[in-house]
Amino acid sequence: MSESQMIGIVIAKGLGQMILIMKKINLLLFGFLLFSNAVLAQRYGTAVGIRLGNNDIGRTFGISAQQRIMDHVTVEGILQSDFNLNTNLSFLLEKHHPVISKRFNYYYGAGISFGKEASFYKDEVNKELVQTYGNATFGVDLIGGIELTVANAVISLDYKPNVNLAGRSEFYRGQVGVSARMVLVKSKEQKKKQRQRQREKDKKESTSINSKLDDLFGKKN
Repeated sequence: MSESQMIGIVIAKGLGQMILIMKKINLLLFGFLLFSNAVLAQRYGTAVGIRLGNNDIGRTFGISAQQRIMDHVTVEGILQSDFNLNTNLSFLLEKHHPVISKRFNYYYGAGISFGKEASFYKDEVNKELVQTYGNATFGVDLIGGIELTVANAVISLDYKPNVNLAGRSEFYRGQVGVSARMVLVKSKEQKKKQRQRQREKDKKESTSINSKLDDLFGKKN
């Protein structure tokens, strides 16, 4: 076999391998596009799950419930505790903005919080840091984070600072949280129910107006 024939065989094998690799890449891209479309199709109206929080004070475990009230706007309730000295309940109004797609968002918001918390203050006379617990607290929560909706799950990472207004010595506490929520009601289902309720309301109002007109003209006759 001549040298030119051997070079031709090597080139042919190389081209065959490249074609095979390109086919695999195309299959992967096709699968990714199908998965992306499935992800994009999932839009949540109601989602409930767990939230893990962490800050300098300690770690908390909690429940997070999120409800869409209009396009790109949700309300979220968070109940969290370290099962020792700190328990909080927060209500937040959040605004969502898509980053890459409608299912990958960044969001921010604010709300109020209530709790029973430990507090620390400095004893300047004895040079001690004194801790108290069972303090009824009230404050303002801010929140900012990112979230990804995949199939029937919403995964989010957030930073939630708290500004204390009453009940605690520390004015500010920050917390990093990770939430995993399951979609209970999809956005399409929620909007469908809203349209049905609106149609029923319009029908009742129309029936009431017609009844009043019938009564009015009936009396005149």
